[in-house]
Amino acid sequence: MFADNAKIIIISGKGGDGHVSFRREKYVPNGGPDGGDGGHGGNLIFEVDEGLNTLADFRHRRKYAAGNGEEGGKRNCSGKRGEDLILKVPAGTIIRDAATDQVIADMSGENTRQVVLRGGKGGLGNQHFATATMQAPKYAQPGQPGIELEVRLELKVIADVGLVGFPNVGKSTLLSRVSNARPKIANYHFTTLNPNLGVVDLDGASGFVIADIPGLIEGAADGVGLGHDFLRHIERTKVMIHIVDAASVEGRDPIEDIYAINKELESYNPELLKKPQVIAANKIDAIYDESESAIPALKKEFEAKGIEVFPISAVSGQGIKELLYHVQDLLSKLDDTPIVYEQEFYPEMLAFTEEAYTVEYDGKENMYVVEGPKIEKMLGYTNIDSEKGFLFFQKFLREQGILEKLEELGISEGDTVRMYGLQFDYYKN
Repeated sequence: MFADNAKIIIISGKGGDGHVSFRREKYVPNGGPDGGDGGHGGNLIFEVDEGLNTLADFRHRRKYAAGNGEEGGKRNCSGKRGEDLILKVPAGTIIRDAATDQVIADMSGENTRQVVLRGGKGGLGNQHFATATMQAPKYAQPGQPGIELEVRLELKVIADVGLVGFPNVGKSTLLSRVSNARPKIANYHFTTLNPNLGVVDLDGASGFVIADIPGLIEGAADGVGLGHDFLRHIERTKVMIHIVDAASVEGRDPIEDIYAINKELESYNPELLKKPQVIAANKIDAIYDESESAIPALKKEFEAKGIEVFPISAVSGQGIKELLYHVQDLLSKLDDTPIVYEQEFYPEMLAFTEEAYTVEYDGKENMYVVEGPKIEKMLGYTNIDSEKGFLFFQKFLREQGILEKLEELGISEGDTVRMYGLQFDYYKN
């Protein structure tokens, strides 16, 4: 069964609690603290599996959780780290926060593996809290909780070219002729109920991936029929081929059909109309009276607008070669970087929204100090050595008002900021 969307709950692992214990050895009745640290919770990871082309597996299970970290032990023994959970998805899957619909990750292009939820940091054992005045601390740090989040998975096919058109105009037939795809073909509406992908090979030119987008109907952008389910797959394509019935076998007006489909595309996402378009006037093998051909009217209406019209027969193959080489020429002039959606939502923010922090200037050390549970938690959940982690770190400082507070205290470029064990120089963007 093809499925291109699913809603699931994902949970990262809780960090194990730190342990409270004291060294007990013969002739050492009052040994010092030796409680070990708790293990970090497991991460919730999404990974692309090239062998998948559907999200159907996520329709049968609702909740996915990584492993919890183990509690620390005696004799400075650290708890075992929680097991990561890796969820395999098809290339082109977008992970969105279900509440805001903002993008968390787009599993496309080079992004084939992403940690979406980091596990909670393990708590420190009581050995870390011994001081000159408190040599037998009976306190250990609890592990940080995992993060629970409802997400929506959305699959947008990755193709260079999208075939659009009303039902029964010959999209599946054309795809089967020009590529290695073998879609189901029959003479009735909505034969295609899921996108079919095929690779087009051309002599002396680069090939491309083409997608047969299921037949649209008027009102699709408003969700009529299977509207949204179909339209989402057009968003990644770079060129669109409108296929129309030039023989008007079913009495449809091909010019009206093109305008109707463009209206649906614009209603769904106005950016879609900025993509190059080509018109494939299909079924010319069924035109027996040239005076009734719609091709002259199509050329007059659209070629003046820069949209080429190619008379073709998906059945006999007539005119298809010219169409494909024109499409390849259009693609060669476009940026070949895959369309990847930028991250808008950072789940780490959910872990410390209620926590406090302080921003102060330390005159003795001549640096600005940012501390508090919120900062400690943020550093525990964030790998700032990675590019994505550092981008989140910058976003956190800005959105939590920390940069604003630093500026209120008079910070200047080049001044030092300390956050627990981390020090960095301040530079204004």
